[in-house]
Amino acid sequence: MRIQLSKFGNILISRQAGREAFAALQSQINTIQNNENLEVDFEGVIIFSPSWADEFLSPLLKQFQDRLILINLTNPSVIATLELLEKIHTRPFKRQ
Repeated sequence: MRIQLSKFGNILISRQAGREAFAALQSQINTIQNNENLEVDFEGVIIFSPSWADEFLSPLLKQFQDRLILINLTNPSVIATLELLEKIHTRPFKRQ
């Protein structure tokens, strides 16, 4: 399954907005099979704050572990935020 983050906007900030975005995906996430990857596509994302990312990506990383794959990682804001989360969780995200 692939999630286009840009469907939540191209400026992803605030802990509350990240929490709401994660909650909005719950019905889709629950349909993912145990052998299926979850791709998160960052195409079109301009600003990606650590607070939004923590509320959205951290639970996905916990649930999907190595099956969570991040794609289209060219934006410096996205890269910096991911590096911060990797330090906090002491676990790297799988990138493509």
